[in-house]
Amino acid sequence: MFKILKYSFYDLSRSRWSYVYFLFYLLLGFTLLFLNNDLSGAVITMMNVIIVLVPLIGTIFGVMYYYDSKEFTELLLAQPIKRKSIFLGQYFGVAISLAASLILGLGIPFVAYGLFQSGAIWDFVILLVTGVFLTFIFTALAFNIALSNENKIKGFGFAILLWLFLAVIYDGIFLMALVHFQEYPLDKFALIATMGNPIDLSRILILLKLDISALLGYTGAVFKNFFGTSMGTILSLGMLSLWVILPVWRISAKAKKKDF
Repeated sequence: MFKILKYSFYDLSRSRWSYVYFLFYLLLGFTLLFLNNDLSGAVITMMNVIIVLVPLIGTIFGVMYYYDSKEFTELLLAQPIKRKSIFLGQYFGVAISLAASLILGLGIPFVAYGLFQSGAIWDFVILLVTGVFLTFIFTALAFNIALSNENKIKGFGFAILLWLFLAVIYDGIFLMALVHFQEYPLDKFALIATMGNPIDLSRILILLKLDISALLGYTGAVFKNFFGTSMGTILSLGMLSLWVILPVWRISAKAKKKDF
């Protein structure tokens, strides 16, 4: 698996799209820091970009890499290599490559600006951690969709629909439910619904670490009482880990049963 991971990583490292992804964050980081004297303000602005863009890029790259390397994958399947090793190696190669571009692209400008001498270092760390989690989560979901659909157009369609649902539609349904059932105690429902969406969970974690949960009103107070505690943070990071583990497990299970 590690040889395939290494090959996939180097293959994507040579791709121009990886350089575009890296340069985008590099330029965005320097631009935000040039316009903002406050590192916390730059982190908040960066959060709004990462929460939407990272899942989208992870989804598109995951599906695109699977379909583009299909002939090479079939060649590997003819060799005495476990199917699980092939697909997990490809998945981790793509996810690690995207995560490295994100970390380097954001890390270089922030470190150059004097991040280690600033009190915003932990805000930046939680931003990177959630960005890496979202990369691994949506790349895994994209591989699952691609494995389940032989048709390339259908696979891309389902992948974009999944991102659109979790990034936009889910929040709309969640807010409508809160408004419609506002007369009932919704504390537990709000917490469970938030954990059911990795994008929302990541956003809440960053907002609470930046100590601006007051902007969320009553819901923010509920989240602050739960996610603001050490146990809440550990549980939320555990949920993000579960969002990675379950799709990765399904990739392994699907690869064993799939008829190529």
